Amino acid sequence: MEATMSAQPLRRSPGFRAGVSIAVAVGLYGASFGALSVAAGLNVWQTQALSLLMFTGGSQFAFIGVLAGGGTGLSALGAASLLGIRNGVYGMQINAALAPRGWWRPLAAQLTIDESTATALGQQRRTEQARGFWTAGIGVFLLWNAFTLVGALAGNAMGDPKQWGLDGAAVAAFVGLLWPRLKGGEPVAVAVLCAIVTAVCVPFLPAGVPILVAAAVAGLVGWFGSGPADEGLEPDFEVGGASR
Repeated sequence: MEATMSAQPLRRSPGFRAGVSIAVAVGLYGASFGALSVAAGLNVWQTQALSLLMFTGGSQFAFIGVLAGGGTGLSALGAASLLGIRNGVYGMQINAALAPRGWWRPLAAQLTIDESTATALGQQRRTEQARGFWTAGIGVFLLWNAFTLVGALAGNAMGDPKQWGLDGAAVAAFVGLLWPRLKGGEPVAVAVLCAIVTAVCVPFLPAGVPILVAAAVAGLVGWFGSGPADEGLEPDFEVGGASR
């Protein structure tokens, strides 16, 4: 049966079809990152480097959000790294499901994001898991980077971002990414607590550091909380559902 599945035309492959649709939907959103990154103070080449090398939407928006708020590169990297931890969990899941070998292994690591992981794990057969992972991963990578460049060039052409009210847009975009995650009383309570901690720390700490303090508080709450959360280690993206 596996041989039959591997010989199945791509146009009839559920993994391939899901991967293509997700790549198109998510890749287009790269334009917003490009524009907001330039508005946060990065140039076109720095913006493009983030999408090529960091390549994980939530971390990228966290990075430019801290910079837009006046934080240093180190504090921005710290905030981005906190969100990037989940990609390590995804990597273990993909390694167990697909077992990539040789030079495919580092390539798979670079392409392991919410979308590629969700597409792969949403398929039943190993062949379709591989097709879904590589189609979504490569597709999102190519389109995300292409539209990052489009957005960065468009944002650069707009001139001073403060003239358009874009100096706070990166922070707003990140909040927009976070909001759909707040399902249930405990996540909302933790989010409110972290917001209060951040607001209290802002007048006394350098820009970017309050978000790291809030993250530490969230970690302590989770450590001493009532038990493991119902979610948090699974991809944010659902095949046919929400976005990155």
